Amino acid sequence: MRGLLSPWAKGVVFVLAAAPAAWLVFAAATDRLGANPAEALLRGTGDWTLRLLCATLAVTPLRQFTGWAALARFRRMLGLFTFFYALLHVLAWAGFDQGFDAADMLRDVAKRPFILVGFTASVLLVPLAATSFNRAIRALGAARWQALHRLVYAVAVLAVLHFFWMRAGKNDFAEVAVYAVVLGLLLGARGLRWLRNLKKTAGTPA
Repeated sequence: MRGLLSPWAKGVVFVLAAAPAAWLVFAAATDRLGANPAEALLRGTGDWTLRLLCATLAVTPLRQFTGWAALARFRRMLGLFTFFYALLHVLAWAGFDQGFDAADMLRDVAKRPFILVGFTASVLLVPLAATSFNRAIRALGAARWQALHRLVYAVAVLAVLHFFWMRAGKNDFAEVAVYAVVLGLLLGARGLRWLRNLKKTAGTPA
């Protein structure tokens, strides 16, 4: 698809991915976040973390299914935006819920399982974001870099579990089910590809 190779394509993806954060900042500055601005910011940044995580994980299956190799150009950017929104989500929790009090934050992480799971997922994103650049790939070597970046699968599972536990208190699982199905399909596609490659390797004569 020629449009994916356009010099403007990355700029368009950047603007689309950054737009929700820009809107949240604008809405907060102009008092448009409703009766509970803190909750709106927490919910908004969390939702966009999950959406961009899905988009990042979708790049490879879509590339393989459509044959559009140029889709790979956007994976790194989408992954970094996933980390960006996760960071905003953690900062919103730390600031609005905990007042940036380290002791209170540690107690909250230890006391509430869904906070522990979400915080763990965010921490696991840090090495992925830090090693998303070409220099890090060269320094680690392709095999070790790929092994490290498989942590994204754990992040995906933990992110959905975090959302599930958060919604469990309100007995509202509709959105959780959507994300679980999407991420299940994406991870399932990768699992099938791994199995096919394993069979090919096993069938290759020594």
